[in-house]
Amino acid sequence: MRFLIDIAIAVVIAAALGLATAWYAVDRASLFGSMEVGPWTAWPSAGSPDADPYAIARLARSGEVPLGAGEGLAFTARNDSVGEPLAGNCTYRLDGQTPAARLWTLTAYDGEGRLMANAARRAGFHSREILRRPDGSFVISVSPDVQPGNWLPVATSGPFRLVFNLYDTPLTTGGEVSDRMMPSIVREGCR
Repeated sequence: MRFLIDIAIAVVIAAALGLATAWYAVDRASLFGSMEVGPWTAWPSAGSPDADPYAIARLARSGEVPLGAGEGLAFTARNDSVGEPLAGNCTYRLDGQTPAARLWTLTAYDGEGRLMANAARRAGFHSREILRRPDGSFVISVSPDVQPGNWLPVATSGPFRLVFNLYDTPLTTGGEVSDRMMPSIVREGCR
């Protein structure tokens, strides 16, 4: 009888560990096949037949539709450049350049992955409407308060994420990306 109890305990522990590690791998999708550049993370194979099972499970769970390998690459940031989580009551400065791409978009989503309704009726920016410096770089303010220049409003007091989609970029065919090619995310202050 003691032997059967030991087997039952081992099965329960193994099942709990298996479920916990599977949940962790799906929830923390950066474990497999990710490309990290500063605060930005991308999954180059997420929209291809080569996607790992955890990426497929994460996409099925979230309902996201990834960009195909021939379409482009999506970078997501949940933290600023020093690793602090993005908070809706803070003002951030995105400063820098982007890798080569025919078009890019920057969009803010709330903690649940939904677009945020705001008084400015602006959900994001694209590369053809942004104000740039003479060297081609740009600054975008991400803030709940009105900012001069390129301003992306956030309408949440909780966590949020930024998604940078690069369309028709050489990064999908094996191009290299470095920290200086992606904009930094600097927290300027909080309410």
